[in-house]
Amino acid sequence: MSDLPRKAVTRTAKLAALPLGFAGRATWGLGKRIVGESAEIVGRELQQRTAEQLFKVLGELKGGAMKFGQALSVFESALPEEIAGPYRVALTKLQEAAPPMPTRTVHTVLAERLGADWRELFLEFEDKPAAAASIGQVHRAVWHDGREVAVKVQYPGAGDALLSDLTQLSRFARLLGPLIPGMDIKPLIAELKDRISEELDYALEAQAQAVHAEEFADDPDVMVPAVVHQCDQILVTEWIDGIPLSEVIADGTPDQRRRAGQLLARFLFSGPARTGLLHADPHPGNFRLLPGGPDGEDDWRLGVLDFGTVDRLPDGLPTPIGISLRMALDGEAEPVYALMCEEGFVKESIELDPDAVLDYLLPIIEPAGVEEFTFTRSWMRSQAARIGDPRSPAHQLGKQLNLPPAYLLIHRVTLSTIGVLCQLGAPVRLRDELEEWLPGFIPDDLGDDLGGLDDLDEEEAVAEA
Repeated sequence: MSDLPRKAVTRTAKLAALPLGFAGRATWGLGKRIVGESAEIVGRELQQRTAEQLFKVLGELKGGAMKFGQALSVFESALPEEIAGPYRVALTKLQEAAPPMPTRTVHTVLAERLGADWRELFLEFEDKPAAAASIGQVHRAVWHDGREVAVKVQYPGAGDALLSDLTQLSRFARLLGPLIPGMDIKPLIAELKDRISEELDYALEAQAQAVHAEEFADDPDVMVPAVVHQCDQILVTEWIDGIPLSEVIADGTPDQRRRAGQLLARFLFSGPARTGLLHADPHPGNFRLLPGGPDGEDDWRLGVLDFGTVDRLPDGLPTPIGISLRMALDGEAEPVYALMCEEGFVKESIELDPDAVLDYLLPIIEPAGVEEFTFTRSWMRSQAARIGDPRSPAHQLGKQLNLPPAYLLIHRVTLSTIGVLCQLGAPVRLRDELEEWLPGFIPDDLGDDLGGLDDLDEEEAVAEA
């Protein structure tokens, strides 16, 4: 197995081959149609070949290429069902595994960072990686005090590879756009590039994980492994077993799906409130279902991994999110529009119809308006089609809305989490989590969040916000 490709020209050539390959297969498909083969059969073969090449290139290159693939993988629910299958298999692989780096390279990094006697730190160390991800791979080991640990080793040259890959991918983002209907690929790539330095800094990751591990130490629902040791390019944490969420998505029981979905939503909204941090990489490879929840071994807890990307929110999620969401559910178009203008979702140079904006929002926030909502791929596809169709009013209105920088990562994490919930097909009591953890969602919170304005009516309070 070759090492992580590090020469920029090699990586660029491999990535550049992706759109060329898409075009070549389209020509091949046209030739098959001309000689009389079924359009449906040709289409399936074309999609399968495209998915296979996509995984092969993104997975082998690791770095930014694989990070991009992982980000895409949570949105496969938005694909039309007739093409979702091949992409689902290929992209889901990116959540859990990729070709590993050679053992000799792993040993070299460990010796450089932990010292020539690094083996003395471990009672056991498995050379075969347990998981290989975008910028590093994980080895199972036993720490010198007897604890089972996960040893995360960063790929040599990962930083250069991340930046080079994402720069190259951004150059043909428009060609990749059709992979996920209704999604603008270029801002996603730009946001991933902005997070490179944090992703590579294992000290920051260790700090974020330690904060979560301490906060959730006695939590009956969520488990975060403690940090054992950290140095440059090496992160050692406690090992956790469990069922990867990708396996629950593939063939989990209804109870497992329900529990996983509820806990995923709970972690999304409770994390910022409890830690001041938002876990910003919610693809299924970063979650496990662990037996032994509050109701015994037949119940489940959610194990959470990989805190390399977080959003720092010392005051929790922004209060205007909760206020505007609640008012939208109550059908208050004018106040919602006013708050969106205030927060920068509508630029000063743009004027929109508040009722049209509310009509745009209501289908998206439907899960928050009912006691329990079952997230499905068909619901996700309907939203993608509604917003992504250039002929639709929703598409035209959406193009005029703005996403303020402060909300960019929150938006991506929320969309990604919804994508995972749709993959799970999970019935979730989302409103329960919003009422518990989202500032401003319950009217009684308004006075506390806005400085004791209990005596103001709602429109005055919103204006004050």
